[in-house]
Amino acid sequence: MLKGIAPCIGPELLKTLCEMGHGDEIVLADAYFPAHSVNAHVIRMDGVLIRDLLAGITPLWSFDRYATPVAMMAPVEGDSLDPSVETSFRAALGWQGAIDRLTREDFYVRAGKAFAVVQTSDTAQYGNILLKKGNFT
Repeated sequence: MLKGIAPCIGPELLKTLCEMGHGDEIVLADAYFPAHSVNAHVIRMDGVLIRDLLAGITPLWSFDRYATPVAMMAPVEGDSLDPSVETSFRAALGWQGAIDRLTREDFYVRAGKAFAVVQTSDTAQYGNILLKKGNFT
């Protein structure tokens, strides 16, 4: 255990966050996300919720300042969003900025190009989130 690092940030995720450069993206995905189908670098975080990972990741890095650094999946036509999901993610991130909403297909494409996908046990509908790393200036 390292001081100042949330217990939910395991060694593999910590290594991945360290290896990422500015502009690289990471997806924190719910339990139903097709992580292994869209990306070869999948980190399993069974028993962990996305909001806890967000709170643990945020002190370790900066968000990209040159593009919208947070994206979530938009609902499929006919579905609706639970606003409490975004609210809890914003609170965990301390993020008041814009959040891009991507179609399901566009989110899968971005997830496929992401540095890694972290598969959690979260079951919140449309609870997947993509983060773009910035630099430390």
